[in-house]
Amino acid sequence: MTSTVVYNGDLRTTCTHLRCHSSFETDAPVDNNGKGERFSPTDLMATSLATCMITVMGIKARTMGFDLNDVKIDVLKIMKADPRRVGGIELTFHIPDPLKNIDEKTKAIMKNTGETCPVMKSIHPDIEVKVYWGVWS
Repeated sequence: MTSTVVYNGDLRTTCTHLRCHSSFETDAPVDNNGKGERFSPTDLMATSLATCMITVMGIKARTMGFDLNDVKIDVLKIMKADPRRVGGIELTFHIPDPLKNIDEKTKAIMKNTGETCPVMKSIHPDIEVKVYWGVWS
């Protein structure tokens, strides 16, 4: 098993990773009867794409002799109705100064690595994903 999820009532859960015992809570969003005080399940879905992309990019960068410290990704989750679902995810990369001028080949490798991460490959084709690479565009 990977994790456990316990329903705490009031539309909240506690999620615990079994190997390391780290945990976090979720909450239903305000627009779906919750308080919106924690990540919602659909927030986690969108955010997991960003974390997967930057993680595999970090692995690739390490093998190429540099790091991606301080890269920031803004995540926008776009909901649709009928049925209620995630309809889109937009990721905006903010590249720190030391990485702004890497060569085009390395940028292409980094972008391809991110865009082929396991979460990206797992997202349903009906979900529109847009990635804005900032200075790497």
